[in-house]
Amino acid sequence: MSIIAEIAEHVQSVSFDQLKEEVVLRAKERIMDVIGCIVGGADGSGNAALRGLVEEWGGKQESTILVFGNKVPAPYAALVNSLMARSYDFEPTGPFMEGKSIPGHISGTTVPTAISVAEKCELGGKDLILALVIGDDLASRLLHASNFNIDSGWDSTGIVNAFGATAIACKLLRLDENQVRNAFGIVVNFLGGTFQNIFDAAHTFKLPQGFSAFAGIFSAELAKRGFTGTKDPLLGKHGYFSLYCKTYDLTFLTKDLGKEFYADSTCKPYPCCRSNHASIEAALEILTLYDITAEQIEEVIVDVPPIAFNFVVGQPFRIGDVPQINAAFSLQYTVANAILRRSMELEHFTDEYIRDDKILELIKRIKLEPNMPPDAPLSGRVRIKTKDGTEFVKEVRVPKGSNIFTPLSLEEKREKFFKNVRFSKKIEWERAKEVLKMIEELESLDRISRLIDRLVA
Repeated sequence: MSIIAEIAEHVQSVSFDQLKEEVVLRAKERIMDVIGCIVGGADGSGNAALRGLVEEWGGKQESTILVFGNKVPAPYAALVNSLMARSYDFEPTGPFMEGKSIPGHISGTTVPTAISVAEKCELGGKDLILALVIGDDLASRLLHASNFNIDSGWDSTGIVNAFGATAIACKLLRLDENQVRNAFGIVVNFLGGTFQNIFDAAHTFKLPQGFSAFAGIFSAELAKRGFTGTKDPLLGKHGYFSLYCKTYDLTFLTKDLGKEFYADSTCKPYPCCRSNHASIEAALEILTLYDITAEQIEEVIVDVPPIAFNFVVGQPFRIGDVPQINAAFSLQYTVANAILRRSMELEHFTDEYIRDDKILELIKRIKLEPNMPPDAPLSGRVRIKTKDGTEFVKEVRVPKGSNIFTPLSLEEKREKFFKNVRFSKKIEWERAKEVLKMIEELESLDRISRLIDRLVA
């Protein structure tokens, strides 16, 4: 059996009863995390433009634009909801597979896709969880097989996420094996997305993630109507692996398929690029131990791995057209913010905080060096030198948030959800508590629409 045939059979046949309790729990945590980020990112820069365009286009009222309540065709709802989820770069990241952590943002596509299609099809919590687990697993396996890294140029959210979204839509729409294969053969034509979006700090950095959600639903719907796609979208002569991967390794692509389920494994504690987190954590730990003020600091040296130094986070901080994106993808800004404000909150990525003269002055004293080992890609070391000649040093190899190595507690994950609610001010507090309870008991929910009703302002 070919790999694409094996995957199609798996998508069509796997059942909820095959999921271990831990797999279901982690899926619900990802749903909680992404929904919180959708609420927190509802008014993110640029979102109103896309939402307005989609509402102007109109169409069949199938699925809800969360928070705002407008109903539009399911692909459009998933697109807008995914965009909102990515607004502060706060949603889950980093699948961990076969001992390897891989940079990726899968859940910000897959959760909105699952919610939109489940609502359209009037399905319940078990259906949503099962489809999400299948889609997350496929996207994670493809990401691992692709040998993907942040120096690839391609943004994986516009590539592997599309296959994951397609699997979700196929499962919820009840496609047969042949239709599933055709859906994958259709979606391969949608793949794209460039990291240049992030280097340029443009609104478009959120689009690949949303486009994948749209493409997955579109492809499944078209395949259901008999439309055919390329026969082997993965390993064909001009399939995914030959077009998008510098190198690839298929060893674990289908190993234990249906037995082991992979997904994003990090719940981010800070609303910014994961590459910044170790240095933020190191700075905050120094300030917890020592009473240092910004005025006392002569220089701050931030040591990072070469891959982070050469990525957008290592570039000199500048304020462009969208300051929030400049700040979220800047080591200089986030370390300065941690030192000056002794925390890292969503509010700190608004214009008022970003343009603060005190933080802009401190940034001038922050220097980056590519001195951390390449085999610790998320590590960071902060050295704060004061004007009296004292030096304070802290190193972090794996920052908080990894479910494998440095997990947040369930209470910390819940508090993150409520931080998003408080920041957004879109959802009433009592409704937010009801939403959280529904998510934690999601497998018993008979209609996803009951949850969605509580997520409309």
